[in-house]
Amino acid sequence: MVGPGPNPLQAVGIVYSILFLVVAVLLWRAGRFTRPARYLLLAVTVFLGFAIFSPMLPHQFQELVARSGTHIGANLVGGAFGIALVVLLTFLSGRHFCGYLCPVGAVQELAYLAPVPKLRTCRIRELGVVRGIVFVIVIGAGLGAGVSVLSVFGIAEFFRLTLSAGFLAFVAVLACSLFFYRPFCRLFCPLGALFQVAAVPGLWKLRRTSACISCGRCERACPTGEAGPAASKGECYLCRRCIEACPVEGAIVYGGASPGEVREPE
Repeated sequence: MVGPGPNPLQAVGIVYSILFLVVAVLLWRAGRFTRPARYLLLAVTVFLGFAIFSPMLPHQFQELVARSGTHIGANLVGGAFGIALVVLLTFLSGRHFCGYLCPVGAVQELAYLAPVPKLRTCRIRELGVVRGIVFVIVIGAGLGAGVSVLSVFGIAEFFRLTLSAGFLAFVAVLACSLFFYRPFCRLFCPLGALFQVAAVPGLWKLRRTSACISCGRCERACPTGEAGPAASKGECYLCRRCIEACPVEGAIVYGGASPGEVREPE
């Protein structure tokens, strides 16, 4: 069955995410991805989430799965294209979309900035298992029964300011985000599983250089446990906390593999 026609607002969100992903990479490479620039990008992304409900790829992914076989329209085709393109860009340049260009992730990032005690865990594998299970459930429920599992988190209700049980559920996620870094992204987002897989073998990521003095400050600052010399960077959201904590300029750089990169001995 043919589904709804093109949604220009969705197109605006996809173009925004691709354009500013490129801008973020260029700023990283130029050493100008400063804290004000990051906060401004996060704020603009959250604003777009409320204003046009785009780029909202987790929601679009759920709709793509739940509606496949029922009706395929330009909206779903556009969502599929956007997701595939972001997976490719994540492989090339890291998780910029998750870090700064997804309204769901951006609003959690801003919430985590609150000056309250933090609960940190480095159990990347265990969190990944949970998210992998959620991914399977989302796919199974969507394809098998047309059920949108992610709707229980109230993403649409929150960003459309519709007071409901779902709205309150997402408010609860934000409350958790004050203490625990990006709970939805790291535990429940099905796209996070895809982007993590793309980021692990990725070409450009944060890397230690020979200037590293192994002081451990970056590892203590990293909210996802991805700052270690042997870390895969699959769960690195490019927040720059490791760089800001590092006492040696140039010890952590963003780029491709190089002979001077420091890794944990075998």
